[in-house]
Amino acid sequence: GEKGVFVTAGESTRLATALFSRHAARRVVYPSPSARPGGFMEWLSGELARGGHDAVIATEYETQLLLVRNRGVLERCVRLPFPGAALMERVHDKAALMEYAASAGVDVPLTFLPEGPGHVDELAGRLDYPVVVKPRRSSGSRGIVYARNADELRRAWRTVNSRHPLPMVQEYVPTVAGGARGVGVVYNFDSEPRAAFAYRRLREYPVSGGPSTLRESIDDRGLVERALFLMNRLGWVGPAMVEFRMDARDGRPKLLEINPRLWGSLQLAVLSGVDVPWMLARLAVDGDVEPVMDYRAGVRCRWLVPGDLMHLLTNPAWPSVLKDFFRRTDGDDIISASDPWPLLGRACSAVALLYSKELRSVVFR
Repeated sequence: GEKGVFVTAGESTRLATALFSRHAARRVVYPSPSARPGGFMEWLSGELARGGHDAVIATEYETQLLLVRNRGVLERCVRLPFPGAALMERVHDKAALMEYAASAGVDVPLTFLPEGPGHVDELAGRLDYPVVVKPRRSSGSRGIVYARNADELRRAWRTVNSRHPLPMVQEYVPTVAGGARGVGVVYNFDSEPRAAFAYRRLREYPVSGGPSTLRESIDDRGLVERALFLMNRLGWVGPAMVEFRMDARDGRPKLLEINPRLWGSLQLAVLSGVDVPWMLARLAVDGDVEPVMDYRAGVRCRWLVPGDLMHLLTNPAWPSVLKDFFRRTDGDDIISASDPWPLLGRACSAVALLYSKELRSVVFR
């Protein structure tokens, strides 16, 4: 919208933050892609058939996956700057990704795939603790449970398995402050890199590990090269974020996951000089875009409401965070003097949160 593009912002709820932005020329509320995929596709197909749109850009995994599964229908009207459904699902499966990355020579945490409670009992007595029990398919920290001993592992695996069948068990990778790092990338339709951007997480919510609430762009060419090596090998298209954790034991980055879509801390990339949404729009319309591999390091961006506030309120070591919490940053994911209304949208969402069990389970986890 800031670049003069006519933007239609859409969501399945009227309280979506983006719908309050002054950069949205048009606002629509559509059927939920997750709850009513058929209804959503019927709506979207009709919307595109009426003309006036050159690109569709999704921000959620489920929505993007639904789009690419229906690529044959949608690309009669627009081009989708995303990978195929099979590749998306392949990297979204953390266990399959760990196996693939290790075979390619990328460092990963030691990973086990128990086939049932009996296998967990067998593992429990011979593992070094702590360990992490993770769903094979989930976003961020959802469903992750830590175990400090064999009994906790057995309980944790049963708990996660009840909601996410056959979760994996990984060694816990100790790190240092700023050791959680990511590389955001954009690839063209020929699987050639067009952008790569590295950053480090300074605060997260939940404190034990989750979406970043404060992060900083960094100049880490080695990390970028590792991410590009893996994404080149996969034959990627479109956006993704490759997440690493710097191992305090050997100083090497260990791959944790690939987020196969636009990532949550996207505003940091934009502030640092890598305008990913604009690049995706140009890819969809023009077929390619000029590479952007240089950016400003040392830029800080936060997600204050409610992310960083929740970090402060739930951090047992909050006194040590307090001074840096009030340090000036270069921008915010939502708060903007030139576009203030999305903050109102987020406040309305917070009120709705009080009445939504589903939303509360996401925030207070």
